[in-house]
Amino acid sequence: MDNRITILGTGNAQVTHCYNTCFMVHSRGGHQLLVDAGGGNGILQQLEKADIDWKTIHHLYVTHAHTDHILGVVWMMRMALQFQNPLKVYSHRKVLDVLTFNCQQLLPRKQSDRIGSVVEMVEIHDGDMMMIGDMQLQAFDIHSTKEKQFGFTMTMPGGKRLTCLGDEPYNDKNECYARGADWLMSEAFCVFEDRERFKPYEKHHSTALDAARLAEQLGVRNLILYHTEDKTISTRRQRYTAEAQSAYSGRVIVPDDLDVILLE
Repeated sequence: MDNRITILGTGNAQVTHCYNTCFMVHSRGGHQLLVDAGGGNGILQQLEKADIDWKTIHHLYVTHAHTDHILGVVWMMRMALQFQNPLKVYSHRKVLDVLTFNCQQLLPRKQSDRIGSVVEMVEIHDGDMMMIGDMQLQAFDIHSTKEKQFGFTMTMPGGKRLTCLGDEPYNDKNECYARGADWLMSEAFCVFEDRERFKPYEKHHSTALDAARLAEQLGVRNLILYHTEDKTISTRRQRYTAEAQSAYSGRVIVPDDLDVILLE
């Protein structure tokens, strides 16, 4: 078994032709971490399409409290609580409070009362390190100006390093987590050519060109672009890749939903 990522969703909050951004990290030792869960119960369908049994998911990392990232977590918690399937949810305090409140309001009392036992809410802080099976994860605050959000850097079995920057532009304060990463996951709201159409900068997002220039500056080996618009989805992979390659000398990956990326 290889270290790999299953991309469950690639889209931003407004997409209708793909699922919202979320993904599963798998280690060669068989351990798994689900990162975010999109905006609803579509997470269950995406997992089914990817041939991932939701009952095998025991670790879930939530970057922030925006609807397109957190509402699917409510569904994952509902399934875990109802069927008493152990689950650890890792995030900062606001996210944990939002999830707990929503589950208490939306789920039967006998289920929500299992929060803290069946579902463990694990508060993380900037710089915290933890082991997810055989994967070493370090969380970091991305210093968002919109909503408190955490990214992470993860050392996989074999020593390769994966860094997820979250879904907002990179902050220089996090250089130590991103520089020299083997795999860098960066949001790319649209291509630079379409900036007037999609207004990424007004929404505090980046373009594929911005992400590519950053990856080149940081000396990363592989760049994964995600959290995109879906109005150009038929040509998205081709156009985003071409734009990124104009400024970055490493490998560019523009995944579609359900793609699997080997981390080797």
